[in-house]
Amino acid sequence: MTSASERRQHFSAATKQSLVDVAQGLFALHGYAGTSLEAIVAGAEVTKGALYHHFTGKQALFEAVFARVEERAAQRIQGVIDAERDPWLRAEAGLRTFLDIVRTPDYLRIVVQDGPAVLGYERYREREERTAYAVVSDIVGEVFAHDGRGLDPGLADTFARLFVGALSSVGSAVGDAADPDAEAARVEAAVGLVLAGLRTVAAAH
Repeated sequence: MTSASERRQHFSAATKQSLVDVAQGLFALHGYAGTSLEAIVAGAEVTKGALYHHFTGKQALFEAVFARVEERAAQRIQGVIDAERDPWLRAEAGLRTFLDIVRTPDYLRIVVQDGPAVLGYERYREREERTAYAVVSDIVGEVFAHDGRGLDPGLADTFARLFVGALSSVGSAVGDAADPDAEAARVEAAVGLVLAGLRTVAAAH
């Protein structure tokens, strides 16, 4: 039999989940500035008191949404690359998946457009390094370690950071393009050339 304490915990968790769900939809549709706490609590059918029980305010709620969107994106990329055995195919599949993700309204608006301004540069980079950077770093490390060819860890880290910065930039360009599919195709072609160059560098070490 479920105790009163367990029922309260379940209700509290459900309330928090509902707030994040509703906030994510509104932030993706209207942006951070265009979304009010009143709209969020109305959509979640809770009181402002319930919101403040879980979050200190709109920014804290946004950070929870941001973290979930980033984590799900990273999980999706990881799932795709786990299906490939060859490191170079893993890299291509992972980067291609990122270009698909960045065209989704949630990721584009919440992570790419609003994330840096709302969280601030340091907090944004900290969050990014837990997700996107970690995945890209693994991809770069794998391709350079392929066939036993090692690369100085510092240089591998530099390549990973270059990829993260480049992907953040092109991700915004793809999302904002008049024809996102065409822009993504151009970016994918460019990424292919970069990977070919990395393969040449890896082979030389």
